[in-house]
Amino acid sequence: MSSGMRAETDAIVIGAGPVGLFAVFELGMLRLKCHVVDALPAIGGQLTALYPEKPIYDIPGFPKIVATELVDRLAEQAAPFHPKFHLEASVETLARLPDGRWEVELSDGRVLIAPVVVIAAGAGAFGPNRPPLDGLAAFEGKSVFYLVQKREAFRGKRVVIAGGGDSAVDWAISLSEVAEKIMVVHRRPKFRAAPESEAKLKALADSGRIDLVVPYQLDGLEGSDGRLEAVRVATLDGQTKSLPADILLPFFGLASQLGPIAKWGLEMDGSQITVDPASLSTNLKGVFAVGDVAGYKGKLKLILQGFSEAAMAAQAAHAIARPDQSLHFEHSTTTGVPVA
Repeated sequence: MSSGMRAETDAIVIGAGPVGLFAVFELGMLRLKCHVVDALPAIGGQLTALYPEKPIYDIPGFPKIVATELVDRLAEQAAPFHPKFHLEASVETLARLPDGRWEVELSDGRVLIAPVVVIAAGAGAFGPNRPPLDGLAAFEGKSVFYLVQKREAFRGKRVVIAGGGDSAVDWAISLSEVAEKIMVVHRRPKFRAAPESEAKLKALADSGRIDLVVPYQLDGLEGSDGRLEAVRVATLDGQTKSLPADILLPFFGLASQLGPIAKWGLEMDGSQITVDPASLSTNLKGVFAVGDVAGYKGKLKLILQGFSEAAMAAQAAHAIARPDQSLHFEHSTTTGVPVA
């Protein structure tokens, strides 16, 4: 294996959602460097993938903050510690080395080694529910996307959005401000989004800024070399038509499963990893779990509780990653942000 496929670090964080990002910051404040692994193509976890435009009201100091803005601020907070991200990759195996460190093998063949592993996988590893279309793989990452990372990438484009949930409706509303044309394909007139969002979508449709293609579903893709030219749609009784398009955004939700995590020898309670609530340590020394995937008596599945868990796990992780260094807890107002 080439050296480029193998890396040693202080901590491996599994999951790049909000709690995983804050764990990078907390570990960084203790001068522990991180590699971060996530199956999705962008950081932010469910906030980015499912609820990008939704306001969050229970983040301390922010009476209201949009999900994507929270992700951006967490990334900015972690940036001084230069985390290395491995996106669109999942952890396949976790094995203890003779020296006590953990070896993590990723689905892309890379191997990471660290004394500490922090599992911040939310409800599990997420991946998009892909529509069953012939030749789909050739267009993925070029003109078919399951996440929107930057709105500007869609400026002046003809965009087909498929789906009827919050993510489809939110992005249709948002991208209508920059795209040349937005077409929303859904199999029925009723959407599953928040009522106010659905009302705004239909108001934009009435004004001609968005085309509602209902009741239709995806039927095929037209184009070559990964470049989309049109999206074919069909009614339930087989009537088809072609929508000239540059981009397809299928928003059919995310598949969630613990996957290989369930086979690592961790003590589990259903789909949650059992942890010590004082340190967030699991039954495997050096492996911690934080956020929704961590379970203990009195657990609240809130982002703010995950933030607290990340801080506690980082303190406990320091003793394992730096056994020869005593840790004197200090407030950030005293220490500032350490220079990486």
